[in-house]
Amino acid sequence: MALQLTPELTERLAQVRLVALDVDGTLTDGSVIYGDDGQEVRFDVRDGQGMVWLVRELSLELAWITGRGCLAVERRAAELGVKHLEMHSGPKAEVLRSLQERLGVTPAETLAMGDDLPDLGLASRAGIFCAPADAREEVRAAATWVTDSPGGRGALREVAEELLRARGCWEDLVSRARK
Repeated sequence: MALQLTPELTERLAQVRLVALDVDGTLTDGSVIYGDDGQEVRFDVRDGQGMVWLVRELSLELAWITGRGCLAVERRAAELGVKHLEMHSGPKAEVLRSLQERLGVTPAETLAMGDDLPDLGLASRAGIFCAPADAREEVRAAATWVTDSPGGRGALREVAEELLRARGCWEDLVSRARK
């Protein structure tokens, strides 16, 4: 079930210029597989399509801020056009603050999403904070909204669709897809 947008939340979504995302547990299901060639991480293709739309349709800045990182994360970020990849980040609030300053984006113009305690720093610097359905209880409590989908299984896609709806772009996107 999609989020029920209030007029206030719709207006706030329409002001978003930066989407800052945790990776492990938010864009992935949290699994890390170690093989002989390094680490493997599983990403959801629906989340990826949502990120492509955020960049292509809405011209939003995308940032991934993660306490971990590996070549698979770098590769997926590059495929999706993520311009701001902060791996092995340390305190996420400080990383996000620095990025906001560089981009000239305010916290009110920032939407962030995370699933675990280190992501509460993202919540402190974002006008809208989202959490996947399977996020830690403390993170869900801090969230503006909790998605119906778990991390790495469409949670970011829900957020992307609501951003597109709030800006009046969703129906046009659906119409173009039918052609």
